[in-house]
Amino acid sequence: MQRFISGVLDRLRDEFDPELLGASIASFLADLVVGLLVLAAFYLLWRVLDRGLRLVLRRSNVDATSESFLKTVFKFLLLTFGVVQALAAVGIDTGAVIASLGIAGLTVGFAARDALSNLISGLLIFWDRPFVIGDLVEVEDSYGRVDTITLRSTRVVTVDGRMLAVPNSVIINTTVASYTNFPHLRLDIPVTIGVNEPIERARSLLLGLVQEDPAFLDEPPPRVVVTALNDYNVEVELQAWLRDERAHKAERFRLRERVYKVLTEAGVDMPFETIQLAPLGGTPLAVQIESEGERPASDAAYP
Repeated sequence: MQRFISGVLDRLRDEFDPELLGASIASFLADLVVGLLVLAAFYLLWRVLDRGLRLVLRRSNVDATSESFLKTVFKFLLLTFGVVQALAAVGIDTGAVIASLGIAGLTVGFAARDALSNLISGLLIFWDRPFVIGDLVEVEDSYGRVDTITLRSTRVVTVDGRMLAVPNSVIINTTVASYTNFPHLRLDIPVTIGVNEPIERARSLLLGLVQEDPAFLDEPPPRVVVTALNDYNVEVELQAWLRDERAHKAERFRLRERVYKVLTEAGVDMPFETIQLAPLGGTPLAVQIESEGERPASDAAYP
């Protein structure tokens, strides 16, 4: 037993020998500094090459979406290689680490399934290109301009200045409305007129708003169609094609206001649903107000 304890103490003395321990710490710190320098060198290399790649892509007339995708992939590959080289410089066996990832791959993949789903969805967005950077889109009732597409999320800037980071998996599994995929966009302005109003008169007034307006196209021609025959009004819709689809928000507000003004000035009846209480036979309704301690006489109300 005494020999066993003496052996353990000797081993502890060897392990915690000041000279050996100091040499091990010094060697580890030196390897760590070298690893950090290697990582910093790859980061600086990426910064330099990123500028060069940006210039090459712009001279090649590559669109903004493809440029963003190529730069993202280049950054990911270069920095990943830099991390592997830094770990090797520290003394970590990267081969063993990569082999261990195969064993722990299922666990890591299950824990990071959302991140992996966004990554794959980002690649599909770059491949399928349902929209590009700068497009005006609507995602889950949120409207804005596509600012950036990354491998994790799509950044959309709304009209009120908010930045929405929409996960790419949501983009893939949601209907996305793009307002700028095609060169022109049609504005539909609904309005109601009285059932006794001549439809042709209202049509002439509404078409006159857009036929001479340079913001709208002559082909396809604008038109006014009847969309509903209600009990108390007729619903019509002015349909006109915009020349600049990016201005559709401002033009919609402007055209809606002009429609109201031209119909009002022309005396066109624009009724809305109301409930009117009228007595039978034209007799005024008697309204009696009661309070504590007194009963005032009944007042005749307007019919």
